[in-house]
Amino acid sequence: MTQQLAGKTAAITGAASGIGLACAKRLLAAGACVILVDRDEAALARICGPLGAEAIPLVVDLTDAASVAGMMPQILARTGQLDIFHANAGSYVGGPVSDGDPDAWDRMLNLNVNATFRSIHAVLPHMIARKTGDIIVTSSVAGVVPVVWEPIYTASKHAVQAFVHTVRRQVIPHGLRVGAVLPGPVATALIADWPREKLEAERAAGGLIEAEEVAEAVFFMLSRPRNVTIRDLVILPQSTDL
Repeated sequence: MTQQLAGKTAAITGAASGIGLACAKRLLAAGACVILVDRDEAALARICGPLGAEAIPLVVDLTDAASVAGMMPQILARTGQLDIFHANAGSYVGGPVSDGDPDAWDRMLNLNVNATFRSIHAVLPHMIARKTGDIIVTSSVAGVVPVVWEPIYTASKHAVQAFVHTVRRQVIPHGLRVGAVLPGPVATALIADWPREKLEAERAAGGLIEAEEVAEAVFFMLSRPRNVTIRDLVILPQSTDL
């Protein structure tokens, strides 16, 4: 496998599982040093050992402002630079609004929207000063297609898309690239609340994609020449009707 990212340092949030972990493994395979950011200290310790010395665990609670404020100083203390920031952490709430739990909505919105904005804000000054860097956000096809059975989640990803598009234009003069990867349903813990029979039926019908397929898309975005920005990359299972 080519070492196209050799000499690069990446940080990925929500990296202890799912898409974040798959992306960490893919970037490590491409030669990058990867800081795996997550609030689950035990999971990070268990994961990073087998991944080798270039996989660095960093415990951060993205819903805590003080913890996020300490993220970038800790990254620089460990690696001295940051070339790639993947704001991946997120959560999911679906179902009818009439039956929903507004407190659960608040928790999801805080992670999907506020924490994403805050963590990107934390890394921008360093990248702007260096006149180079890549920021990728894990969005969703729900960010461009209103999904009727997940209105609050859809709203959060529409907010993410608006942020990605506007920040991208702001930082172009500084040599930064900003883009979003927008998967359809991915077989991760985010859909753990699906009934087992629905999950198995969707996988059998080709209605799910795997986290590793999202990781390949992220690597594709990062490995384009510097004059090319992949603003939005939508990835859907073949059987979807979205």
